[in-house]
Amino acid sequence: MSQNHQNVKPPNSVTQLLAALVIVLAGVALGYQLIRPHEGPRPANRPTALGHDVPTTPRPPDTNAMVWIPGGTFWMGSEDGKPDERPVHQVMVDGFWMDKTEVTNEQFERFVRSTGYVTVAERKPDPRDFPDAPPENLVAGSVVFSPPPGEVSLENHYVWWKYLAGASWRHPEGPDSGIRGREKYPVVHVCWEDAAAYARWAGKRLPTEAEWEYAARGGLDRQPFIWGKDLVPNGKWQANIWQGRFPNDNTLADGFRGTAPVGTLPPNGYGLHDMGGNVWEWCSDWYRPDSYSNSPARNPSGPADSFDPNEPGMPKKVMRGGSYLCSDLYCTGYRPSARMKSSPDTGLSHTGFRCVWSPR
Repeated sequence: MSQNHQNVKPPNSVTQLLAALVIVLAGVALGYQLIRPHEGPRPANRPTALGHDVPTTPRPPDTNAMVWIPGGTFWMGSEDGKPDERPVHQVMVDGFWMDKTEVTNEQFERFVRSTGYVTVAERKPDPRDFPDAPPENLVAGSVVFSPPPGEVSLENHYVWWKYLAGASWRHPEGPDSGIRGREKYPVVHVCWEDAAAYARWAGKRLPTEAEWEYAARGGLDRQPFIWGKDLVPNGKWQANIWQGRFPNDNTLADGFRGTAPVGTLPPNGYGLHDMGGNVWEWCSDWYRPDSYSNSPARNPSGPADSFDPNEPGMPKKVMRGGSYLCSDLYCTGYRPSARMKSSPDTGLSHTGFRCVWSPR
């Protein structure tokens, strides 16, 4: 069975999915190769809250729910992973604070109430982006994991993702769902733009890819998992991932079908929870498969631009950590060296984030 973790990755852009809304709204699940035309990287001060910029908190953030990650040197990447995880190279990072857990629904709700922010998934698509689409099909929504019943070919990535009108962070499985009782669950359906806006408001930022991997390893250098060498030490699952045949047979051996409340599973060596599994986490870096070939040795912040040979012309940001949909038989995105990428305007039902802060 294939272990290409990119196959369980969601569509790279919500908006081109909207170009096919006639099909989508008829109930056909669309796959991850349907992407929108993208106007390129957007400036950091782009209005994101329907007409006003999200304010930046001028004071240092409250670090009570954060963990201090001491600076140090580690080996970034893996010789046993995907080509974009090579070459393995030594990196030094300065110390920084990192959120102990992924940002939760209740935390994100406080941000929304404070700023009036409206996520990309909640905004009606601009008709100018879809001149051929009927106006009634231009509706707000997001991409939801929704596999059909029965045997599913793992070669067809389209069948387990569906653009669903009304899906958003408030309605994770669609308009009939909600987050009441899920206050401690990681917020999902947030794109990179949404995550960056939250971070600015909180007086923090998104981690660099190097910071994220260094923190995820928790002091265990060159190990395949954030907890060590064995996938299931002493028969206990250490991450919220998929057990069974993807995408329909989940044995729930780790106790969870979907996302888990943050902090449920054991922390890594630095006291960070869910650095493997649960939800993918956005990083600040632009994605390039060759970025490790000429990366700075100290505090790398990623390349100046983005390039994905699978989708040239589509700028993408890095995601890390895997999700509850990653399987040991099919997707191994929960490995600390595993890299994923998606367009900055794409929110999904298994993607969230956490923030960092540097006292410098």
